[in-house]
Amino acid sequence: MWPFLLAYVTYMVFSKAPAQGGRPLNWFRRLRLWKYCADYFPTQLVREAELDPSKNYIFGYHPHGIISVGAFLNFATEARRVSDVFPGLNIRLLTLTNNFHVPFYRDFLLSLNIASVSKHSIEHILNSGPGNACVVVVGGATESLYARPKQADLVLKRRLGFIKLAIKNGASLVPVFTFGENDIYDQVDSEDGSLLQDIQRKTQSYCGFTTPLFHGRGIFNYDLGLLPFRTPMVTVVGHPINVDKNPDPSMDDIRRVQQQYMDALQAIFDRYKDVYAKDRITDMRFVE
Repeated sequence: MWPFLLAYVTYMVFSKAPAQGGRPLNWFRRLRLWKYCADYFPTQLVREAELDPSKNYIFGYHPHGIISVGAFLNFATEARRVSDVFPGLNIRLLTLTNNFHVPFYRDFLLSLNIASVSKHSIEHILNSGPGNACVVVVGGATESLYARPKQADLVLKRRLGFIKLAIKNGASLVPVFTFGENDIYDQVDSEDGSLLQDIQRKTQSYCGFTTPLFHGRGIFNYDLGLLPFRTPMVTVVGHPINVDKNPDPSMDDIRRVQQQYMDALQAIFDRYKDVYAKDRITDMRFVE
């Protein structure tokens, strides 16, 4: 046992796979299990435009929800045949680097073509030739605290890093919105200034992630448990926003492209809200 553990720890320390595009196992991504999971809700993947495989892309995924189930099922697995929907593209879902520090869980992620969301990782993907795309769940841990059923409060106004990387590397930006992502779990409200909110914010600050106090349904009841509510999720992948490559973009350049991106994301929501979010409480809002 000890030789195995020593070999594995050595491999973890020296392996660069999380920052070099993952290490996918296509048979694992195509397991029927993932289709069963997607059919539970069910999920749906809607493509608004074909994407040219001679270009590279950064997909911005919204909203984060509690644990980004829609992003996982649609982009990390072949449950909805993403490789057929976007032929010629190698699409990688990105996650926190800290997740790759957990033994064996890191191998689970890598086998699904999931890579690190670090700057180095994104630039490696975008500079590995044409036909590469990465999916960034833009709102992150902060946005998970806003996740409530029938609402879509997004953390986007101060998210400039992925915009800057797109400009520096000449990658097209693709807005993605999943209707229903916020509906599969509910969470305990944390009022401004409350102890719960303080703990959540400090956890996020120190660890890079936070844990909303959420609940779903149980196996034998519909009111309390950890299973997600059985609510349809529809992921709409919008039209690409072509970006001129600029190795040293100014803040004005970044803000201009960000506004284009926000307008395109808003347009997606407005086009489909009366189809997939008919019982919404509020429209989509950019809260931070």
